[in-house]
Amino acid sequence: TRPASTVFWRRVARTCRAAMGSVIGGDKDESDNKFQQGSENDLSNGPAQNRGCTDVFCIPIFIVAQVVFIVVTIIGLSDGNQEKLYRPRDYQGGYCGVEKNWNNGTNLMGQPKVSYTMNVSSFVDVVVKQTICSSSASDAMMMILPSQAAKDEYLCDCCRSPCARCNGAYEFGGDLSSPADITRTITARMQELTDPQKAQQLFSPGGANGAQFSTERFWSEVTKYFNTVCLPECQPALGDSGSRSYTYVPPQDSVFYKHWEAVLDATSGNSDVVALKDVLTSAFTFSALPTTVCPYHPSLCVPLPGIDVKETTAGSDYCTFAIAADVIGALGDVAAKAFESLGFEAFAGTASDSFGDWLGDFQASIDTFIIVAVLSFVFGIVFLVLLRFFIAACVWLAVFATVLLFALLGFFLFVKSNQCSGSGILDTGHQVSVAIIVAGKTAVSDAISGQSVSEAMTGDGVDYRGRQEHTRLGKKCLVWETQDRAAMYRAANYTVLSPANTTKNSCRNPYNASDANKAKTIWCITSDPDVMWEECLPIGVIQPECLHG
Repeated sequence: TRPASTVFWRRVARTCRAAMGSVIGGDKDESDNKFQQGSENDLSNGPAQNRGCTDVFCIPIFIVAQVVFIVVTIIGLSDGNQEKLYRPRDYQGGYCGVEKNWNNGTNLMGQPKVSYTMNVSSFVDVVVKQTICSSSASDAMMMILPSQAAKDEYLCDCCRSPCARCNGAYEFGGDLSSPADITRTITARMQELTDPQKAQQLFSPGGANGAQFSTERFWSEVTKYFNTVCLPECQPALGDSGSRSYTYVPPQDSVFYKHWEAVLDATSGNSDVVALKDVLTSAFTFSALPTTVCPYHPSLCVPLPGIDVKETTAGSDYCTFAIAADVIGALGDVAAKAFESLGFEAFAGTASDSFGDWLGDFQASIDTFIIVAVLSFVFGIVFLVLLRFFIAACVWLAVFATVLLFALLGFFLFVKSNQCSGSGILDTGHQVSVAIIVAGKTAVSDAISGQSVSEAMTGDGVDYRGRQEHTRLGKKCLVWETQDRAAMYRAANYTVLSPANTTKNSCRNPYNASDANKAKTIWCITSDPDVMWEECLPIGVIQPECLHG
């Protein structure tokens, strides 16, 4: 016999299964018959006849929403300006071709096109540093500035003296050691920016500005060199009627502003001071578009010589820029010599050819085309035959190339992850590469000699006694006791450089407690003629902490 509990629970299970079956079966039958022909929900002749509205209250809500939408649209059309939906905008958000702009902005009713003018501050940044921070300018500033504190501040602002705000001396294309150098060099560089007749030299590596505006880096960062402004046409002519002039002065938040003003206010008859003042008052003057054409401050209305600005498409209010024809002609000759192997000259020569010229050239060279086609087929067959015998080598080469690619990408990501704010990826990569190479070279040398030197450093590195002999960017350090670029840095003046026979050309941070300017880490005098000093990293430090993130 079975236990009573077992019988009970089996009866409960059968009852549940029966109940579930009837429910499921009933639902299945109902769903099967729901839309069958002849049923009350028959859909064979269109919508079901017994349908009804179940959401009557939604109808007035929908009507009210539509009425509100229409009212808001009418208000917008009456009080707003529909042109703001599609008009281009200038650098401050003003709408081109619109009379009333937000926050009582400029009336741009007669200026429907968004075009480009020089961002003067960006273009002259390097020239300003060379002008105000060169050796000749430094001699002049030492005579103009009234106190030692002001002189120390100037030396720090120009990075002529190691101090906390600088990573090294400025690189601005060569030092200017005499008043004649300032007059000749700065005038030549600025004429390329102000004189349309010399614009072709601006984008040439052989010009006074060197490769500053002729490299891919310039064109990849081109947005920082131009202002977007609203004009009547993409490229209005300067002309003589109503044209304005603009004399550049560094913005008041620039570290060079007070030194610039000090030179302009100077009354000294010293040749260094007079030459510097003459350059500041004459070389930095630009021609600007008249107010009727460019209703902004003159500094925002300076066209760049050598640049043609045209509509992106015919009738468009958007403009784009390109190198002017005369500049292309000058650059073609220069670039052809450097890029002859890339066929630059042939490309420049065929840039204006028509389709008919192309067809005629093809017909004239049809025999060459046939020969090339046959040879391509033969070489293809030979390649396939050789591939049969060298497939293993090709596979291993592909595997090696893949591993190498992963390694290079990994190095790139490592460099990118350590890139500091304000630093370029190439500079960071160069710095990391130098640090790795120097660390590896030192490790091998220590292993061979069996000796090592501590690279420990705390704070600003005044306690550093290591033997780093290269700067962050790989420049070789000069021996402290024999270099003559900054003769004050000797063991006799700074205890951190003693003893001289062991310090040699190792990076240090020499300063006295009374010095106004103190570097924030170790540095050295470099062998690079254009960079007097630069910061260093202790050997083994691949990437230091970023100061600004």
